[in-house]
Amino acid sequence: MISTATRAAGITVVVVATVVTAFLEMQLSALRVGAVGSLLAGDSPYEGSGFPLPLAVPLAVGANLALAWFALTTVGRWAVALPWALWTLIMLAASGVRTDGGDYLVGGANWVFLVTMVAGSLTFAMFSYRLILKPPPVPATTDSGLSGTL
Repeated sequence: MISTATRAAGITVVVVATVVTAFLEMQLSALRVGAVGSLLAGDSPYEGSGFPLPLAVPLAVGANLALAWFALTTVGRWAVALPWALWTLIMLAASGVRTDGGDYLVGGANWVFLVTMVAGSLTFAMFSYRLILKPPPVPATTDSGLSGTL
């Protein structure tokens, strides 16, 4: 049985980690091959040119698997929905928000972000699907229920 303090701490860690990884993945989705040269020149890594680097996709898959596992082990089966919903809402909000200048926060032409959204959400979906297929653990009892003693 998981204590209430452990569950509360688990929920807090999962929420904070979900927000941090979602924003990190958004930032990495704009990274390009030419960004290395920009970084070495002391410029912004988002001013580089060239082919987009899809580093956000494997990060989303790995981080979301870790978030789902952590939520499962510290809080319980139902808690996997919390990072899934929060991560998806952050990603959907980022894809539809405009800045003060009228630009979108993440453009529709950024295929790395779109693939990251799909792969990250499917990671949570597959983790949840595997949980549904596996029955919940039955707590062990010390009493066999039989009368008499041995």
